[in-house]
Amino acid sequence: MPADIRKLDSTDAGFREQLRAVLAFEANEDEAIDRAAADILADVKARGDAAVLEYTARFDNVSAGSMSELEIRQDALHAALANLPEARRAALSVAADRVRAYHERQKEECGSDGFLYTEDDGTVLGQKVTPLDRVGIYVPGGKAAYPSSVLMNAIPAKVAGVGEIIMVVPTPGGVQNELVLAAAALAGVDRVFTIGGAQAVGALAHGTDIIPQVDKIVGPGNAYVAAAKRRVFGIVGIDMIAGPSEILVLCDGTTDPDWVAMDLFSQAEHDELAQSILVCPDADYLARVQESVDRLLETMPRQDTIRTSLQNRGAMVRVRDMNEACEIANFIAPEHLEISAENPLQWAHRIRHAGAMFLGRFSSESIGDYCAGPNHVLPTSRTARFSSPLGVYDFQKRSSVIEVSEAGAQTLGRIAAELAYGEGLQAHARSAELRIK
Repeated sequence: MPADIRKLDSTDAGFREQLRAVLAFEANEDEAIDRAAADILADVKARGDAAVLEYTARFDNVSAGSMSELEIRQDALHAALANLPEARRAALSVAADRVRAYHERQKEECGSDGFLYTEDDGTVLGQKVTPLDRVGIYVPGGKAAYPSSVLMNAIPAKVAGVGEIIMVVPTPGGVQNELVLAAAALAGVDRVFTIGGAQAVGALAHGTDIIPQVDKIVGPGNAYVAAAKRRVFGIVGIDMIAGPSEILVLCDGTTDPDWVAMDLFSQAEHDELAQSILVCPDADYLARVQESVDRLLETMPRQDTIRTSLQNRGAMVRVRDMNEACEIANFIAPEHLEISAENPLQWAHRIRHAGAMFLGRFSSESIGDYCAGPNHVLPTSRTARFSSPLGVYDFQKRSSVIEVSEAGAQTLGRIAAELAYGEGLQAHARSAELRIK
């Protein structure tokens, strides 16, 4: 059965409304889910380990007498790494090395050393950058295992200098994934607990007798995990509330249509809500890609998921030219943006909003997911308009440094006092004035 992907044309009346309809997605904020997450969080806050153990037995069918029984020790992590088939262990190691190298470069380039400067009167101003003390990493378990998510979340935290990384991963039925554990060993995760769901978020946010409270929680999860992360934000930091995965391909019609079809599949196979969009000025080329989709879809093990995703949320958009394609890309602000064209850099200069850009026909988004080096934790649902990929900077905080000299206090004190009186804050004003000779 072919995938009937909707076709749009930028010259049609009502095109923008049609495009908005394709993009429309509201995160699942079901009241029942939110209420359940709130109840679990409150219970974990009140009863700690006992509550987490009960929910783990109920939801994951894993019973334990104490939380310590659900902790995987370092020797087990390294044993999992050693037990991997040689080719898979080598691939995981190379991916980890590349992710680490990229984020070490990112740390150097993003001002992670802070700065100080001295003004003429001796006043010193600047910024001190310090890593977070402890972070929690949520790794999904169950239907799928994501060792790449372990690398992408833990390695930048380590590079940033985070003191301790606590990883939680649900193991329904007690089944542990060796590749996930091996990734934790390679990434330098300090402690791993086989718990998940809102109860794991609550344990990380509030701390229990065994699980220490963290300063920030990162990593994707199901609707209950997302609801729990929303609720604990402010008690701890969070990375983002991620929506379904998405890809936008801008193509000038020069790439093998089979390649583009498979790139669309690579996002559609995640789940039925994932989004794959192709934008191109060549109507004949769009038809060729549709032919490739129909032919290749039957070869995909996850063809039912891909078909549903493409039919419900996918689109092929014919535009006037590549300039207009870039304008549409900026409006969509996609998580993944492939510019599959002869001169991709020419068009990349016109892009302002994208989580990650993949330039040229050989830059498949899948390479970025696993081993290119840049982080694959990216803003979704148009949030690339104001958000960035997960990075070293997410695991650091900045403190302003102010050392006012005696001479500086004479000038700055008068300015501060004048403004404070204007705001009706007399103690502020007097505090500054007392330092004026």
